[in-house]
Amino acid sequence: MKSMSLNGTRGRYELKHEISKMDCYLLRNRLMHVMQPDPHAKNDGKYLIRSVYFDNFENKILNQKKEGFMERDKFRVRLYDHNTQLINLEKKSKRNNMTYKQKCEITADEYEQIRNGNIAWMENDPRLLIQDLFIQMNLFQLRPVTVVDYEREVFIYEYGNVRVTFDSSIKTSFRNNNLLNSNIPMVETNPDIVILEVKYDEFLPDTIKYLLQLGDRSRGTYSKYQISRMFG
Repeated sequence: MKSMSLNGTRGRYELKHEISKMDCYLLRNRLMHVMQPDPHAKNDGKYLIRSVYFDNFENKILNQKKEGFMERDKFRVRLYDHNTQLINLEKKSKRNNMTYKQKCEITADEYEQIRNGNIAWMENDPRLLIQDLFIQMNLFQLRPVTVVDYEREVFIYEYGNVRVTFDSSIKTSFRNNNLLNSNIPMVETNPDIVILEVKYDEFLPDTIKYLLQLGDRSRGTYSKYQISRMFG
């Protein structure tokens, strides 16, 4: 079955599991013989991801995630390795069993305006995703709420366009939304867990399925945002 699209964005399947550091070690040593590491990663094969997530006073986004809504949208602003010269606004949408991601670049100054509630300029911005966020911020009073940091290690497999990621050292800023401050106080959530994510287009090759077997591991809907909010 071919992947469907949403607003011109192709959907992907996304499976998530909470695993231990030992599980991560075992899987990494299996996958490295078949899959390729992310070419954008540093020498240790990892990079830092920092995101700030949008929500409102009623925790609309968090509650939809916890309750397992089959149709939901989540906005975030993301940067890598504290590089404030490349910042993306992203919208991640869930429709039944498929995930869709739209993104556009924004500047540090634009994020600061959004953070401070200066959003009138967004209404007629040529970037459709900016306009979309403007509408959501007005309808539901969405605002950037929580900064989340974590380290990501990625393995890539060409057939099926498979990406296997290990996310560890998940940290939260609680209610601080100062994304651009590299010295913002961060608190580690649970140092013993790793979030395994498996993303693919139309099929997951049997080879990768076999390598990912770890016995009785439950599939879940784990979210770094949800985990971070559990700690504040």
